[in-house]
Amino acid sequence: MIGTILWAIIGGAVIGVLARLILPGRQNISVVATVVVGIIAALIGGLIATWLGVGRTNGVDWIRHAIQIVLAVIGVYITARVTSGRGRPAGTARM
Repeated sequence: MIGTILWAIIGGAVIGVLARLILPGRQNISVVATVVVGIIAALIGGLIATWLGVGRTNGVDWIRHAIQIVLAVIGVYITARVTSGRGRPAGTARM
């Protein structure tokens, strides 16, 4: 149980960082948000891969990892868009 949680955190951090590297432009989100998005993408991507029958293979699970990274890119993009207006004083518009 503890090992699963640790691997989810480590794998989620790696997947989140890869998503930020793949996504063009600058994402104004914190490292914690990146890791959380990566963890969620890793868990959901693992479930989707299992449902598709490619969750566990002999060797490296490339399809599962690709699904996880695609979900993380989408998650980082959405998180950056949702949080882009935070931290500005009221009444100031983004131009």
